[in-house]
Amino acid sequence: MKEKYDVIIVGSGVAGLNCALNLPDDKKILIICKGDPEESDSYLAQGGICCMQGEEDFESYYSDTMRAGHMENDPAAVEKMIKCSPAVISGLVARGVDFAREADGRLAVTREGGHSKNRICFHKDCTGREITSKLSACVAALKNVELSPFTTMLDIIVSNDECRGIVALDNESGNIKKVYADYTVLATGGVGGVFDHSTNFRLLTGDGVAVCMKHGVAVENIDYIQIHPTTLYTQRKGERSFLISESVRGEGAVLLDKNFKRFTDELQPRDVVTAEILKTMKRDGAAHVWLDMRPVPAEELKSHFPGIVERCAREGYDVFSQPVPVVPAQHYFMGGVKSDLNGKTSMPRLYAVGETCCNGVHGVNRLASNSLLESLLFAECAARDIAANYSATGELPPEYAANTDYSNPEKLLEEYKNLLLNAIKEAKNARPRNT
Repeated sequence: MKEKYDVIIVGSGVAGLNCALNLPDDKKILIICKGDPEESDSYLAQGGICCMQGEEDFESYYSDTMRAGHMENDPAAVEKMIKCSPAVISGLVARGVDFAREADGRLAVTREGGHSKNRICFHKDCTGREITSKLSACVAALKNVELSPFTTMLDIIVSNDECRGIVALDNESGNIKKVYADYTVLATGGVGGVFDHSTNFRLLTGDGVAVCMKHGVAVENIDYIQIHPTTLYTQRKGERSFLISESVRGEGAVLLDKNFKRFTDELQPRDVVTAEILKTMKRDGAAHVWLDMRPVPAEELKSHFPGIVERCAREGYDVFSQPVPVVPAQHYFMGGVKSDLNGKTSMPRLYAVGETCCNGVHGVNRLASNSLLESLLFAECAARDIAANYSATGELPPEYAANTDYSNPEKLLEEYKNLLLNAIKEAKNARPRNT
């Protein structure tokens, strides 16, 4: 890494990648990621990405999103996301994303929980991998972008109340370096790594949010943690929970109790279905419930959900002849670093996009398949805002007083984890009605 860049992006998921792709090509950009570039939740997304199905679908899509978020969503954010969704999908297609299509060439769409109609574009059951890999290839072709994997942000550099870059750790060599920039974009993903059971990669521990809290950058709704209703049950401890996409239920799979009786409407919003599952488990004294995929035609299971079918088989379950055990697990973070609709935070020259930010679009509970859309759109908005208002900082800032000991990175990251967990607990206790 060089000492100075125009823009530093922390994170290589779809938000970080799309931000880089929409910045001017005369800007020197550094993207860092904590692990391998593929270790982002964007890569794991199964179900798909929402797209408004014509102007006549706006009110329905808007209502579904607001209802899932318990009407605590920011209406302006929701409106912008929905109205821009067709352009986002068109942009992805132009970059080579291979969405499923009908026989006549139109994009195929499926349905998920909380949606009143089919509006989810998808690629088999690995939509996130398809989008992320295509965006990664586009970024790799840019001569102005440098990617530094296995690099951890330990801190942001603050001078005269502005963000002027980051303190970065080379995970392999242990070297710590100050890297300066005119603008810094946090796209650090979710917080699943601080929970015992999560669908997230374990390295996603909310560092971006914790660092902002440390520096007094505004955060919002950090107790808004989404639990996904259906992850494959296992007795093995310490591994990432395998998510079974909501699209499976959208195509007809049903939830069964210990007596193999259906007990809920599977297409309600995620928090409602999760509550029904937990209530049923408590009533039955069971460690899980059952998900029966047999109502879905076998050929559709094979073509639409090959990864899920294969993983279940690897765990000893034949989805064509038996239900599989499922249990809720932490999945998504609706809170985070407070940002406006252009990704701006309360600190000048610092932006936050994707799951690490909170722009209000999701409310208390995210509607299925709005995550990729939200991350892509508002990351592009952040890039365009930076470009439109770009001003160079000139000289590097004088030595700053960080009041932080970087000599023990593991200890520092553990402190960040505890800071975040304690803040989540305090916020949760202040309003226990929220999940």
